[in-house]
Amino acid sequence: MKIFEPHIHMFSRITDDYEKLALAGVRAVLEPAFWLGQNRTHVGTFIDYFDTILGWERFRAQQFGIHHYCTMGLNPREANDDRVNDAVMEILPRYLEKDSVVGVGEIGLDDQTEKEERYLIAQLELGLRHELPVLVHTPHRDKKRGFARCIAILQDMAYPMERVLLDHGNEETIQITREVGCYQGFSIYPFTKMDENRMVAIVQEFGVERMVINSAADWGVSDPLMVPKTIVKLRQAGVAEHAIQQLVWDNPVGFFAQTGRLDAAELSQPPGFDRRETFDGNSVLRGQDPTR
Repeated sequence: MKIFEPHIHMFSRITDDYEKLALAGVRAVLEPAFWLGQNRTHVGTFIDYFDTILGWERFRAQQFGIHHYCTMGLNPREANDDRVNDAVMEILPRYLEKDSVVGVGEIGLDDQTEKEERYLIAQLELGLRHELPVLVHTPHRDKKRGFARCIAILQDMAYPMERVLLDHGNEETIQITREVGCYQGFSIYPFTKMDENRMVAIVQEFGVERMVINSAADWGVSDPLMVPKTIVKLRQAGVAEHAIQQLVWDNPVGFFAQTGRLDAAELSQPPGFDRRETFDGNSVLRGQDPTR
């Protein structure tokens, strides 16, 4: 079973997590730019962060045989922060040209403010200009209203719905997203959002068309292995192997391959690596002797 993890914040994870993901069958990860738990105060911290997930994290993933891609964007929480929002928008276009950037994201709504909407629209315009898919974060509170508002904005802009992934969905939002033709993301968490059993029930009722599942694992209480664990639950429930493979590989790969920057055939094989190599002089081994 090949797995593409389409939303995980490896910047916040340790190397053991990469090793566990590889052993569980994860061939590739997608890392969206996101909020770091504390608001940043100037644009330079965004530049360093964007450069890190483009460079060091891509290198670090490859040391464990995992392909690494990312999306770039101004997250909705910090879209409300006038210390950084306009400055991030000025630098964002140059990052959207990078080869390993396969979309704009995470963008969207959180507190559902007017300012969030303004920067969501501005980033959707960048997505149209660069012909990129968009990964849309939806609110944790009053989610159904947030989904409906995101969809209304997308429709007003005539954004191609096949290039839209509305993430953090649940049973309440699935009917909305099924009707408009976008992709639907479900974040599987240990204690909040969706869990494995709820996801199994959704798949049994609605199938897997235009659906993806992810762990959204970050610096909080989360589990980077939630996709493999959900696969186990789906198998136990009797879901067909081809449907599971579509959910955890075909759908996310097909969605992000729309950029032309992601080659499905290339992903079928792990990236070559040599742990004697370094990135800017640094190695994941931290002075240990390489085993390969």
